[in-house]
Amino acid sequence: MIKYLRILILLFFPIITFGQIKMRPINELINTEDSSWSLVKEWIVNSKNKVEILPISNIEQAKDALYKTQVTTRSPMGAIVYMTGGILIDNGWIRILGSGNEKIKRSLPEWNKGKSFEKYGEPTSFFLIADDVIGGFYVLNNGEFGKDLGKVYYFAPDTLEFEPLDLTYSDFLNFCFNGNLKGFYQDYRWKKWENDISKLNGDEVYNFFPYLWTKEGKNIENASKKIIQIEEQYHLNIDFRKQLKINND
Repeated sequence: MIKYLRILILLFFPIITFGQIKMRPINELINTEDSSWSLVKEWIVNSKNKVEILPISNIEQAKDALYKTQVTTRSPMGAIVYMTGGILIDNGWIRILGSGNEKIKRSLPEWNKGKSFEKYGEPTSFFLIADDVIGGFYVLNNGEFGKDLGKVYYFAPDTLEFEPLDLTYSDFLNFCFNGNLKGFYQDYRWKKWENDISKLNGDEVYNFFPYLWTKEGKNIENASKKIIQIEEQYHLNIDFRKQLKINND
């Protein structure tokens, strides 16, 4: 019961910190005695899916990323930001953001700047936490999508909708480590996907034509694809939502 209550605290702790305007110093965010990193490592050791932990580039970069994220290492998110450059799932199909690495140059706070907030320390209504090679984005809700605070949504490239997954951040990690990814992506893994995604770095995705959200784009085997920067793909998805007048309601 105590362990269960501790996990619940860890799950909701980031939600409290996201809305703060006053930036807490780094020493208040690093908890060496009660870090969630040991818990996350245990999950990874026991994972069913292929998981690659990317090392941090250097300690100062990791501290800077944690400071800008304003999440304590007592939470799984804070632990991943501080202890990893990011995490690759299933040969890099999914990229969980950390403090940045040669394979994923984006840190979690840098990636969110200009998207979920304009200046570090500002309150934010959502947080981009991970993405995949087909241009899908995993988003942590902090009020943008409804009352289910702390739950993860999938910004799906085949619908351009923010689809609720009913997962907390820790649940999302479990989905990445142990979930049926083949089933989740069953219509969007082409025959040679493993070979093709080996050509990508963690800041690139495949852009498909016809677009995956069109009727013609539903058969991914027949779509042409090219490698583009993930920044470009994100803004394309947002622009298409506006053009199609899709909202979050």
